[in-house]
Amino acid sequence: MTYPINWDLDIFFKGGSHSAEFEEFVQETFDRTKELTIRAKQDHQSFEYVIELIRDIQPLMQRSRHASAFISCLSAADVHDKKARQWQGTILSLSTQISEAWTMIEEKLSFYTEDEWNTFIQHEKVKNISFKLEESREQIKEKLSLSEEKLAAKLAVDGYHAWGSYYNQLVGQLEFPFEEDGKITLLSAGQIQNRMDDVNREVRKQAFHVAEKVWSEKADLFATTINHLAGFRLNLYEARGWSDVLKEPLLINRMEKDTLTTMWSTIEENKDMLHKFMERKAHLLGIEKLAFYDVFAPLPNNSDSEITYEEACDLIIKHFQSFSPKLASFAEGALRDGWIEAENRAGKRPGGFCTNFPLQEQSRIFMTYDNSMSNVMTLAHELGHAYHSHCLKELEPFAQRYAMNVAETASTFAENIIADALVKEASNKDLKISLLENKISRSIAFFMNIHARFLFETRFYEARKTNTVSTEQLNDLMEEAQREAFGQALSDYSPTFWASKLHFHITGVPFYNFPYTFGYLFSLGIYKRAIVAGSDFEDHYINLLKDTARMTVEDLAKNHLQIDLTKPQFWQEALDVIKNDIEEFMELTKI
Repeated sequence: MTYPINWDLDIFFKGGSHSAEFEEFVQETFDRTKELTIRAKQDHQSFEYVIELIRDIQPLMQRSRHASAFISCLSAADVHDKKARQWQGTILSLSTQISEAWTMIEEKLSFYTEDEWNTFIQHEKVKNISFKLEESREQIKEKLSLSEEKLAAKLAVDGYHAWGSYYNQLVGQLEFPFEEDGKITLLSAGQIQNRMDDVNREVRKQAFHVAEKVWSEKADLFATTINHLAGFRLNLYEARGWSDVLKEPLLINRMEKDTLTTMWSTIEENKDMLHKFMERKAHLLGIEKLAFYDVFAPLPNNSDSEITYEEACDLIIKHFQSFSPKLASFAEGALRDGWIEAENRAGKRPGGFCTNFPLQEQSRIFMTYDNSMSNVMTLAHELGHAYHSHCLKELEPFAQRYAMNVAETASTFAENIIADALVKEASNKDLKISLLENKISRSIAFFMNIHARFLFETRFYEARKTNTVSTEQLNDLMEEAQREAFGQALSDYSPTFWASKLHFHITGVPFYNFPYTFGYLFSLGIYKRAIVAGSDFEDHYINLLKDTARMTVEDLAKNHLQIDLTKPQFWQEALDVIKNDIEEFMELTKI
């Protein structure tokens, strides 16, 4: 089968960023929001009135997300699309107005007495979204007054969010001069990143140093953006009386701090096994010690380094089928129907993502596919995200909004299926070694690279509380965090990583790091149980996904897996899966 390498966005709105249909859609959403806001301002507290507001604002939120997804796709596919950048501000303003209306509704919920609330939450029309409403009622008590929160949200549009947009604009304009076959080619940020996964160490090394040089040259600009982003958050936290910078990310991820602490401490206790693997990999690469650009490099005997996009699609469908026919059928449809933007070309933003178009119950996946096995995993990862949204599409909107940490569960679970299957069916020893290396190296990303991001961001925010943090300080904090997270196991580090990593500059979610590690380990634990249960696990897995927006992660684990995430046992069991892979790798590569 032939799979399109570019996505279809015309099914949503024809004409791209100049679409008259899209403009009409946005204006209609603004009009509906204005009407709802007027109603939300009314001093009415009856159950029927408030329930009607709750039921009416959910479709507005869906329309806003639909519009945001469309513009995000256009901006990612063409960083030079100026009209799309203009739309970003408009859609942000729309989202802010809807959020303001929702804050007014939340305030009405906070006025109910406990007895009134207990009656309200059992009402037939809201009981299916009771978790979200309970959560909102509690969180509104910890925020500023309604007028202050509205003002902060308005100021954020041209302040906080504007700095995030400015960062994206700057990155889109960067050009990385890379020499190939005696010719200098100007690459995008995404393309230079892909070169750092090349099988040739000289290519990786050149790409790394070119990237470090370009990021360094613009580092003062990125220091400005990240300082202003952090400054806004810290000032808002201070006004709310929040002293812990992890309070908001933990609330967003519906997660207890004990769970986060236990997860990281259990990982720390198991890093020795990763250090042994890294030493062996360095030996196989013929070097004394891995550099930052060697961590995810393929091995010299990597016989699977080139895999076409169509081959990758067929491979993913095949192996999804062995675990879940429903997942495989979904993936085949997404790949066949133009849900993926995978073309390797200049002018695209770096990285990959999956975004949901709720009004048409579809998703779109963005990436830059370069025929590498790591890109096969990225494709599987993003298809896992899309499947998660697909499983929840019949639920009410408030029951579909799962947190980032459990979002990463479905995506990394999909990766695990592909990685495990490829290792098992490897046709020869060298191929098996290569596939195991790829699988284990992904765990280094979650346990070391992301740990470094978490350490950096935690320390940066503490430093930012007292003063603006200079470019030199940011570089020092980043390298210090990398050295600690990797256990001094590398010969070279990336001090400008804080500038090049989009996640540090995203305004929607603070600490866009630890949820990845949580999702990876959580999915390993689930996958381990799925292997034991076999085909009986498919429906159980879907039921777990359906509950991801209806309870805390601790309750999700307790109800579906009978485990306590604040204790190390589950985390150790998940880490043992990687330990077994490392032991097999060490045995196969024994000198």
